[in-house]
Amino acid sequence: MNLDRLRAETPGTDHVLHFNNAGAALPPQPVLDAQVTHLEREATIGGYETAAEAEGQLHRTYDAIARMLGCGTHEVALVENATRAWDMAFYGLSFGPGDRILTSPSAYASNHIACLQVAEQTGATVEVLPHDQDGQVDVEALRTRMGDDVALIALTHVPTNGGLVNPARAVGAVADDAGVPFLLDACQSAGQMPLPVDEIGCTMLSATGRKYLRGPRGTGFLYVRDDWIERIEPPLLDLHAATWTAPDDYEIHADARRFETWEGHIAGQVALGVAVDYALDRGLEPIFDRNQHLAQALRAGLSDVPGVTVHDQGRVRCGIATFSTRQTDASALQAALRTQDINTSVSPPSSTRLDAEARALPDLVRASVHYYNTEAEIDRFVAALRSALNQ
Repeated sequence: MNLDRLRAETPGTDHVLHFNNAGAALPPQPVLDAQVTHLEREATIGGYETAAEAEGQLHRTYDAIARMLGCGTHEVALVENATRAWDMAFYGLSFGPGDRILTSPSAYASNHIACLQVAEQTGATVEVLPHDQDGQVDVEALRTRMGDDVALIALTHVPTNGGLVNPARAVGAVADDAGVPFLLDACQSAGQMPLPVDEIGCTMLSATGRKYLRGPRGTGFLYVRDDWIERIEPPLLDLHAATWTAPDDYEIHADARRFETWEGHIAGQVALGVAVDYALDRGLEPIFDRNQHLAQALRAGLSDVPGVTVHDQGRVRCGIATFSTRQTDASALQAALRTQDINTSVSPPSSTRLDAEARALPDLVRASVHYYNTEAEIDRFVAALRSALNQ
């Protein structure tokens, strides 16, 4: 990677030290240009007319996502965000009394709340798998709990509260052996690491554009494997997802567009395709390697600061580092760093309640690096943290 070029193409690096990539990464200039150009064209000739002009660019967005995942474009839907993508798949599945939904202790709050709601409505049960000694989902425990009554395996690939990377491929192999659908939340992993869906073995995958893909907010996508598309009936339909074929009949589209709605953030969707291409041009393997290197250096620096506890788990770890301090709470520390133009976020226990309660975690400061960050920024971050804690 040409780091000087990457930073020159990332205007935000001139203004902030951005360690909030797990929240919303700084976009590269080509992504910004694509979005702004579309919006300016809308202001000039109209929204519908600009959307018609951008039809080819939208096709390229589907193509880019399909290349990233190693799937067909007909298996990709563009939606507003990762949660809506996850919901469109999850709520489209059929559950009944006695069905078991298997999930992990690191499940994201929105996903787990949806599981609890469906269990309450249908009589299904939600079963939380244990961690193994490294903090990741216990694959052997998953294997022993499989049975004819398992209706879904739902896994958060990278939890919001730390650097853990769950063993998605091993989970996919268990799901495939049992013939059970596997829904992978790739919100924090898309753009940070390769996601070959055929190798992972997931039936469905949800992701966002704003995080490690460095795309616009208000964009996301859903992958559904070809042989499952028509087995999932979307919980919401409109004239885009289905065709009104007779006064009392309709037909749902046969591809993944059935999970979309007619109205969308077109400028964002165009720019999302540019963001995916930008990541693919740099290479997802090199991106992941660099993020691991930077995060390892950050965790080492944090561990040398008196009073700081790093809370990351996992046999494999990514670009997210979370920590707490004895001296001050996470929100106050985030605010203190922000006065020095340093961006982080706070991960509260309510976002990952099962894991947070099991490990008695407080509010955590989340510092998430990306490949355009530098070792010098890590040194500056650690120095600023020391200063903030010694005041």
